[in-house]
Amino acid sequence: MITPVKRSRIYQDIVDQIQKLIAEGKFKVGDQLPPERELAERFMVSRTSVREALQTLELMGLVESKHGSGRFVKAVTIDSIIQPLASVLVARADLMLELLDARKMFEPAIARIAAERANAEDIADMEEILAEQARKVEDGGTAIAEDTAFHAAIATATRNEVVLRMVKVITDLLEESREKSLQIGGRPIISLQGHRRVLAAIKDGDGDAARSAMLAHLEDIEKGILERLDSRE
Repeated sequence: MITPVKRSRIYQDIVDQIQKLIAEGKFKVGDQLPPERELAERFMVSRTSVREALQTLELMGLVESKHGSGRFVKAVTIDSIIQPLASVLVARADLMLELLDARKMFEPAIARIAAERANAEDIADMEEILAEQARKVEDGGTAIAEDTAFHAAIATATRNEVVLRMVKVITDLLEESREKSLQIGGRPIISLQGHRRVLAAIKDGDGDAARSAMLAHLEDIEKGILERLDSRE
């Protein structure tokens, strides 16, 4: 139900109410939103405030504008969630460090489970990824795609879809920072060496060694990102 909004933060109140209506299914994916004039009357605000709110919803990826037809509710995708969060992380070093800390909390545990559950196909996939990473590093590249793929392959080996999605979201959020940290001299080879130690433990089926190797690898990643943040300051 739409209610009149307070004057203190008009457009944000409109955004919040429309978000809630979408979450509750009152506005479904593909539904056309009421025209600006009608929304202004129902919210009891100016059309300018409504227009600002709708533009914000478009930037958030919740609404799309179709020329000549109006505005429609969009399906929420992973990208529409990650992109705004990634922008915040770039500006908020403290949040980035907390995200890195979160990785150290659960990715070593993921590596341990992967060592227990990985099959021959999983290991072959990881070996192929690292072979390609090595080729790119030798050519002077950062191999960020292979870096991401290796962590995803470990998550895949756990046979847990939730784990895989969590790892993908976090690595996507940190992609820009990881790529910049890998541009620091010597970082790509350090990352590759860390991956190789993790894979060796997984191949041996040694969960404790895989956990320790992953933690050491993430600490190396964190060090590179901290160096980049310090140089930026």
